[in-house]
Amino acid sequence: MKKNRKSLESRIFWINKRLFDIITSLLLLPLLVVFSCIIFILNFFFNKGKLIFFQERMGKDCKSFITYKFRTMTPSEKMTRQYNDPIETDRITQFGKMMRKCRIDELPQIINVLKGDMSLIGPRPDYYDHALVFLNTVEGYRERHDILPGITGLSQTRLGYAEGLDATLKKTNIDNYYIKNLGYCVELR
Repeated sequence: MKKNRKSLESRIFWINKRLFDIITSLLLLPLLVVFSCIIFILNFFFNKGKLIFFQERMGKDCKSFITYKFRTMTPSEKMTRQYNDPIETDRITQFGKMMRKCRIDELPQIINVLKGDMSLIGPRPDYYDHALVFLNTVEGYRERHDILPGITGLSQTRLGYAEGLDATLKKTNIDNYYIKNLGYCVELR
């Protein structure tokens, strides 16, 4: 009886979490349209190139999906940065720095949320090729993909951007703590 109740509470939580994601994303859609128009115009002057950046990321159950972001870097044919390399700060445009600082570049990911690829809150998805390396080198990394990745998450608010294996291990531990204690109120340690 107790197990059935816990299972029912879990299902209700996940339904509510998904409804929250959908409703909040729908409310953010007008903001996405406004920012898309403004950034489209500003791109002609400060960030020449495509408006949206598409990248393959690792999602729930280690499956790949394409994430959307406003482009903040100079265009490149293919990602050349390896999993342990620092971020290519020399490619970030001045306009891109401003968007990253305000997190506006993440706004198109509400489309990923509406599609069911992401949640608003969960482990941040990593670039797919890097994630394949982390699956084999970072303990607990596979488990952080038991739920949908998020636009933001506990490890991102605690650590920020994680570079390299050591930071990825710390990020993984925080993400797995979040997953293990997931509920309406996650007690932060």
